[in-house]
Amino acid sequence: MTNIRPPAVAGSFYPGNAATLAAEIDAMLVEAGRRKPLTPGEQLPKAIIVPHAGYIYSGPVAAEAFLRLRAGKGIITRVLLLGPVHRVAVRGVALSSASSFLTPLGTVPLDGEAALRLVGAPHVGVCDPAHAEEHSLEVQLPFLQRVLEEFLLIPLAVGDAGAEEVADLLERLWGGPETLIVISSDLSHYLPYDAARRMDDATVQALLNLQLLVSHEQACGASPVNGLIVAARRKGLQPRLIDLRNSGDTAGDKERVVGYAAMAFYEGDSHV
Repeated sequence: MTNIRPPAVAGSFYPGNAATLAAEIDAMLVEAGRRKPLTPGEQLPKAIIVPHAGYIYSGPVAAEAFLRLRAGKGIITRVLLLGPVHRVAVRGVALSSASSFLTPLGTVPLDGEAALRLVGAPHVGVCDPAHAEEHSLEVQLPFLQRVLEEFLLIPLAVGDAGAEEVADLLERLWGGPETLIVISSDLSHYLPYDAARRMDDATVQALLNLQLLVSHEQACGASPVNGLIVAARRKGLQPRLIDLRNSGDTAGDKERVVGYAAMAFYEGDSHV
């Protein structure tokens, strides 16, 4: 029996109309290309970190990373998507029993065979309530649909999980160039603009040095981010900052801002 997870934040975090949504994403990708054009022959990243607020706030920053995936259409056929839980407490990491996730742009089939390889791993289990209203994973899907079109999805809602635990899951499904890892996380929350800039600068520098984050105040997705950092150390990934802004840059209010970074992690010694 088909079990489809319907969109929970379409019409609030991003447009609920398919044509409007596609046009908005395409416009953000075009602007991202103007800000930071792709280098001819630029290597596809193995993993990216992208923010997950409403598109008006974080979409332009996320687009900077998703633009780097365009050459992966037809190559990247599986996406391992990890984000923090916001509504349901989870010990460990939650899988979904759904067969597909729905957005206004269509359905994204889940890779059930790959998910089965995670069942039985420590602190991993199916928890549909953790996925039902979770926006951190959902808001990334329309971007992925526009740049990759067709792919299998493995969505993981990360709760109270250690960096080594998350890294072990990533390595179980690491694969080759067909597998992309997407980590969904915002940075600092509700600080004044200048204070947020200082904290976010320090956070990004730590990540560029492959250092673990010490607090979820640095990034709400610190748990999946730290898992990626541990895996990056093991696999020799090279991090690169693509964009760092906050809601004061994108939406105007600088009194209480949320930080957003777009980062990419590359295999080998160079990203070109």
